[in-house]
Amino acid sequence: MKQDIFHAIADPTRRAILTLVAIQALTPNAMAEKFDMTRQAVSKHIKVLHECDLIKPVQSGRDIYYHFNAKRMQEFDHWLAQFRQSWETQFNQLDQLLTTLKEQ
Repeated sequence: MKQDIFHAIADPTRRAILTLVAIQALTPNAMAEKFDMTRQAVSKHIKVLHECDLIKPVQSGRDIYYHFNAKRMQEFDHWLAQFRQSWETQFNQLDQLLTTLKEQ
């Protein structure tokens, strides 16, 4: 069953895993060493990220390395872009209002 990307990135541990894997491909054991939780708990987080296509496994000998899927995150960024313009407009209007109030 494919997971929802919003569900995947809502968890701080999964966001931390994404950050680690974006820097360097890692094995599940290497990821587990970075967290104060069991290897099994980290594996559950990896599974959710993999089901969302945010990370991709690559077999290298006996090890599996998980790589960050920038393309999938770019799709998410494009979706966010529609809101970013609205936020920027609102922040600019707030800046102008605050500047006006400060000058008065």
